[in-house]
Amino acid sequence: MLDRKTFFVRERVGLLKLSDTYDIMDPETGAQIGIAKEKPGALAHVARLIVNRQLLPTKVFVYEGDDPEDESKLLFSIRRGFSFFRYRIVIADRDGKTMGRMVNKVFSLGGAFRVFDASGSEAALVQGDWKGWNFKVLDMSGNEIGTITKKWAGLARELLTSADNYVVSLKDDSPKELAILLLAAGLAIDIVYKEKG
Repeated sequence: MLDRKTFFVRERVGLLKLSDTYDIMDPETGAQIGIAKEKPGALAHVARLIVNRQLLPTKVFVYEGDDPEDESKLLFSIRRGFSFFRYRIVIADRDGKTMGRMVNKVFSLGGAFRVFDASGSEAALVQGDWKGWNFKVLDMSGNEIGTITKKWAGLARELLTSADNYVVSLKDDSPKELAILLLAAGLAIDIVYKEKG
């Protein structure tokens, strides 16, 4: 799955849900190729009933296929600790080894993340437009290497839920190893900037 350059990420709609699930699909065929499941931990899960979920720690696990219980299909995870203004997100492989991290820019109009590789070197910048729907992924020279675009899901879904859809796309000439960081950035945008409550 991670040799792909384009993903469609669709957040599942749920009534009074305390954790999120995202279907990862082939944007051309609509076939499900992966799933991301948020597992915040028991204490954080209960605390979401009374505390804004954006402040609490969470973990999102990304699996190939459609079964979030099949640990043999785990590809990577995203972990966000307690947050107030600055969100720090760690991306780890299936063994827990850090593959990269993201730190949000506190003052940005549409949202932004600085992306670091496993060695701690800054690798990219994810920069949102003024409305926070379209994000460009820029390398350290300012060249666009990918995009994360929010897709309109229909009036009822947009007004009545916080469930969002994104197309995550890496440019054809971009390094393949950036696919994990780009997919993680697409999920991080939703868990940091879009999820309320």
